[in-house]
Amino acid sequence: MTSQKLSFPRQHARTQRFTLGAPRAFTVSPDGTRVVFLRSDSGTDRTNRLRVLDTRTGEERVAADPEALLGGSAEKLSPQERARRERVRDGSAGIVGYAVDDAVELAAFALSGKVYVAELSAGTARALPVPGPVIDPRPSPDGRLVAYVTRGALRVVGAQGDGDRAVAEPEDPNTSYGLAEFVAAEEMSRYRGFWWSPESDRLLVARVDDSAVQRWWIADPAHPGSRPAEVGYPAAGTANAEVRLFVTDLDGGRTEVVWDRDRFPYLARVHWSAHGAPLLLVQARDQRSQLHLAVDTESGATRTVHADEDEIWLDLFAGVPAWAPDGRLVRIADEGGARVLSVGDRLLTGPRLHVVSVLDIGDSDILVSATAGGKAPDPETGQTHVYRVNELGVERVSEGVGVHSAVRAGGVTVLVSASPEHPGSVVRVVRDGRRIATVANLAQEPVLTARVRLTEGGARRIPCAVLLPTNYVESDGPLPVLMDPYGGPHGRRVVAAHNPHLTSQWFADQGFAVVVADGRGTPGRSPGWEKAIRDDFVLTLDDQVDALHALAERFPLDLSKVAMRGWSYGGYLSALAVLRRPDVFHAAVVGAPVADWRLYDTHYTERYLGDPAARPEVYADNALVTDEGLSRPAGTVRPMMIVHGLADDNVVVAHALRLSSALLSAGRPHEVLPLSGVTHMTPQEQVAENLLLLQVDFLRRSLGLPRA
Repeated sequence: MTSQKLSFPRQHARTQRFTLGAPRAFTVSPDGTRVVFLRSDSGTDRTNRLRVLDTRTGEERVAADPEALLGGSAEKLSPQERARRERVRDGSAGIVGYAVDDAVELAAFALSGKVYVAELSAGTARALPVPGPVIDPRPSPDGRLVAYVTRGALRVVGAQGDGDRAVAEPEDPNTSYGLAEFVAAEEMSRYRGFWWSPESDRLLVARVDDSAVQRWWIADPAHPGSRPAEVGYPAAGTANAEVRLFVTDLDGGRTEVVWDRDRFPYLARVHWSAHGAPLLLVQARDQRSQLHLAVDTESGATRTVHADEDEIWLDLFAGVPAWAPDGRLVRIADEGGARVLSVGDRLLTGPRLHVVSVLDIGDSDILVSATAGGKAPDPETGQTHVYRVNELGVERVSEGVGVHSAVRAGGVTVLVSASPEHPGSVVRVVRDGRRIATVANLAQEPVLTARVRLTEGGARRIPCAVLLPTNYVESDGPLPVLMDPYGGPHGRRVVAAHNPHLTSQWFADQGFAVVVADGRGTPGRSPGWEKAIRDDFVLTLDDQVDALHALAERFPLDLSKVAMRGWSYGGYLSALAVLRRPDVFHAAVVGAPVADWRLYDTHYTERYLGDPAARPEVYADNALVTDEGLSRPAGTVRPMMIVHGLADDNVVVAHALRLSSALLSAGRPHEVLPLSGVTHMTPQEQVAENLLLLQVDFLRRSLGLPRA
């Protein structure tokens, strides 16, 4: 096989971290006869095709092929579509997302700026004659219409291409209808801005006005003739976009939805189903209070269904809030130190489960994703399972050690399972507990095997993963250590799956003992574990140190040669390690770090650190560059390699430049590796491959290790 001739860095880059060829984005028809999903044709093919699996026969067919629909022409992406894909971190091509009607008979998707629809039973697909470039087309529940956004306007067209018209048009260049604002897409996981009524006769439409949002310019210094891109970036303490919501008729008539937007400016979730009135979740800017609101679609008035308060912060969860079929509110709540499933006024789970998301709400049960709650025992480290929950109890659906997720409808469940023992994931289609089909995974098999040991370290039982060189034997003695964390909010790295540890194993095979630790602030354990870092990100570094020292008692770790590498929050943590604890860490690879939290966005940063105007000392204490850190004696100055994409519009390159400038002023040695044309992702094959190789070279030089 050609893949066997590739080095791991090249294969890892070429396969986009082994995601190409893996099926994703599953939908099950309400009669259980069809499973719709996306997958490319191989482990190196970026072009996703829309596919349908017949659960009665197990046969699979292509419902929409981008190459055929485009006639072999290259795909063209608008700047808005590129920005949307950056928010969801999608580096693939072709059909990267789709939406369906209630019957799962009609699918709509955007391709090269145009609207396409596919009749899933008939197997036909076609473009609709509408203006573009198009964002986020979605069929009405009855399948007769398709709504879509173009140039900030929400439009509706018949599924046969007839009757195209605008239902909401922007008043000026700073307003848009039907799109999610930056912080909603980047931080709230709300990627859409319009929602169909169950009767297909109206829509809820978000209006975004970002005229008050400060403007930044993202330049490409490698191409000085190119004009910088202007972006509205709501940095901590500055103005957010104004978001309003309208009940909008198909003829353009509209009624504004009214709530206290001054107190609750964040529109975090919208749910509209046949089981009740439209349901909103709105948050205060400090995210310590939120309201679940039911909307009167005739008057636009709202009533409070439930209110939440938390003295630290309130989290957002996938799949909720929503109505159960009997009209009760389904939500995930932090109660009694546990994260639990609540239906109406009843808590259906307890402290033994830490509920992560709601996957499906059925007539007699609710399907959830959850981890072991509280202080999980060592055997449960890194696992996520699927459970059926109702008032009679809790039943685990997924089997075996691993990370599991699911989609369900029509009595059919699609279970996606990854384990530490095998690469990739297995997709099983199950009815009544019996497998009726398997969805093929065409991702390449890695040229190396991750040999991960999942364990815990320190008095706080910090979840850890340890990887040693493939051929390591005890007589080889202690190994230089590479800490390889994300280590912060939203990012769980210690998981009971194979592929997430492949890069760590590759670094281990270069002669390191690699340690991944999920300290306080990381998800999946308990609300208290996540919220311990309020006002103090340095706690995440303390846990890395504690895990390192605890594991050194059981594993061959040479504590005289310890480095850390990371990206994004992991990059911040790596820089923090050598600046604050040079007694422990001797070198760092610092990828896309947040050097100054005043330059990061509102919804994320203010949740953890508050308002920078009211609490400047908190921001100063958590910044990378402090007088204390820069005044270390010369003997404790540690080398760092700072890596940053110049096109990054999430963690802008100003962070790396300001960090480098401060280090230079203090006479501290460091290297800067600018990545031209690279965003917060690094999907470019050559860049991703060489970035791994350059990191190893830097680590060897910095720790005084021989070159390979």
